[in-house]
Amino acid sequence: MAAIVKDLNQGSVVKTMLIFAMPLLGASLIQMLYNTADMIIVGKFVGKNGLGAVSVGGDVLHFLCFVAMGFANAGQVIISQYLGAGMKEKIGRIIGTLFTFLIVTALVLGSVTVIFRNQVLDWINTPPEVRGETEEYVVVCLAGLLFIFGYNVISAILRGMGDSKHPLIFVAIAAVLNVVLDIYFVVVCHWGVFGVALATVISQAVSFIFSIIFLWYHRDEFGFDFKPKSFLIDLEAVKPLLALGFPMLLQSASISFSMLFVNSFINSYGLIAAAMNGIGNKLGMVINIITFSLASAASPMIGQAIGARMYRRVPKILGVSLWINCLISLIIGIFIVIFPMWVFGIFTNDADVLDMALTYVPVMLVLLAGSALRPPLSALINGSGNFKLNLAVGILDGVLMRIGLSVLLGLTCGFGVYGFWYGHALAGLTPFFVGAVYFISGKWKTRKYIIKE
Repeated sequence: MAAIVKDLNQGSVVKTMLIFAMPLLGASLIQMLYNTADMIIVGKFVGKNGLGAVSVGGDVLHFLCFVAMGFANAGQVIISQYLGAGMKEKIGRIIGTLFTFLIVTALVLGSVTVIFRNQVLDWINTPPEVRGETEEYVVVCLAGLLFIFGYNVISAILRGMGDSKHPLIFVAIAAVLNVVLDIYFVVVCHWGVFGVALATVISQAVSFIFSIIFLWYHRDEFGFDFKPKSFLIDLEAVKPLLALGFPMLLQSASISFSMLFVNSFINSYGLIAAAMNGIGNKLGMVINIITFSLASAASPMIGQAIGARMYRRVPKILGVSLWINCLISLIIGIFIVIFPMWVFGIFTNDADVLDMALTYVPVMLVLLAGSALRPPLSALINGSGNFKLNLAVGILDGVLMRIGLSVLLGLTCGFGVYGFWYGHALAGLTPFFVGAVYFISGKWKTRKYIIKE
């Protein structure tokens, strides 16, 4: 579990990062299959109404998942810094606190969203043609929110300890099972959007069960005994978790909220625009999964390097992450430009949606630039535990830039739905510029934001 620390002391940073990133990249490719299967199957066998319902309903689910990701990423950074500083005895208390906090959060958020689902669907301008299917999708998926939050917790624990292999196995289980159940529920049983949602919940539940069993069998390595008292929130452990987690949550929430805001305007342009937006968001998510896998590798490495005061390794970690991300985005961009109908045709056969897809290609290229440049600099901010800068980036990216640019281009400049798409894409470059200034300033070398010796 301490492979990163060993390599930081003895080996090449470049080699260490690639070794750690490869399982994450494999997990990303599997996650890509997981995230695209729903849209492909529903687009081919249910039609544009199904695409619209899954797209709009997915926006609601993703907004809630950002809460889990914010605190899980905070836990990962804290664990990696404690490990790098040789303070392993504190890791068990972080694990128990993280578990309890996010389980309670999942139950509260899921219940509140189900109760106020009609108001939420009204707010995001759900197209009336797919209102019933969207509500059905949201309610079923929220029933499995606990499993999604739980999986994020365990993955963060493992990655913070330097284990990127087992999260790959657990996401593979979920991905394969999700595809099989999607085909069975939608193609064989003809359950439509309900079947897609049910497949998602079951696959997440099975993956979570396998991951919790693994953690239990290796509890001695993590310093966590799974006794009821170990799940009590530890005040000493919760302080750094809240100090880093809330800004990460606010950052993610502000970005997610701004996306919901922008998508609500896009949905108002009709079912075709909503379906196209769902496809574009899904492609963007797939690409981000790949590029952010390197950030997931870089973040704990940076955290451990800072914890061990090996600052000279950080620029090398960032350089490798940037180089690989740019190469991946360039290859994908060339493929989309040359074969746009094939790429978008994976999700739908609807002629109206495909006609709009051709005009969406330039938007995808801007999104690709953000996917290449944003994750490495975000990894620096997260790995250093700079929660104040994280919060500032979230507000600047999510509120000022995404909403501001979208409204400016979409409404003020009269570009309509394309203005909202370009505003969203351009805002994604914000963390890169902020992170670059932070790196050049060198302040990440001189301050510790999380661990106390």
